[in-house]
Amino acid sequence: MSERFHTLRECVATGVYQRGLKRVAIDLDQAPSNLSVQLSDDHARHFSVDSLERYIEKTGDLVPVYYLVEKFIKPRDGRQEAALAQLPALAEQLQAMLKQAGMA
Repeated sequence: MSERFHTLRECVATGVYQRGLKRVAIDLDQAPSNLSVQLSDDHARHFSVDSLERYIEKTGDLVPVYYLVEKFIKPRDGRQEAALAQLPALAEQLQAMLKQAGMA
């Protein structure tokens, strides 16, 4: 995952645009233009930790969490590395299951 995204902001931005900027902006109680600027390289407005938490809660997108785990928790042996490599696929499966259950 760290090969796919260079930063957490990029990881979140990808998820936001995949789900639709307007839809996610509504979930975060923000204007789409404001959210777009926060996810860009504009250093005047930042995507806050509170917004990240709400984004994960509202969308069920766990990819940002897995990105952080992969980036900051170094595997100690091959088993951990293999388990971490499976997380993105499991996140997608979990998200699909949440949608089926009407929870996402």
